[in-house]
Amino acid sequence: MPTHPFAIRGIDHIVLRVRALPPALEFYRDVLGCTLERQQPELGLTQLRAGRSLIDLVTLDGPLGAGEPPGAPNVEHFCLTVAPFDEVRLTAWLAARGVPVHAPASRYGAEGEGRSFYVDDPDGNHIELKAAGPQG
Repeated sequence: MPTHPFAIRGIDHIVLRVRALPPALEFYRDVLGCTLERQQPELGLTQLRAGRSLIDLVTLDGPLGAGEPPGAPNVEHFCLTVAPFDEVRLTAWLAARGVPVHAPASRYGAEGEGRSFYVDDPDGNHIELKAAGPQG
């Protein structure tokens, strides 16, 4: 069993592709009790607070959800917070195991802005690994 250079702290957020925002908002906000965190209509992105995590809703007609082939999964990606987040060390550790890192950048998540990057599992599921914030 390898010694990992990080520990998973929890799920930061999950990104769902939705056909239409109003019924999705009604379900997640009005039925499940999530609260509106922030909206970026120019991206087709609505972020809802779900306890310590976020549920991001991305509309299929918006820039973030557009261009997906018919039948694409509606889960775009999920994000795990990790600590410590030494980007160079993590990237090297993953590369040594045949896991390339994609799109490193600073992104907003449940614990605020922080560095993150994407990896893909063997089935092609996208996973964002994000620096744990001050709460994590």
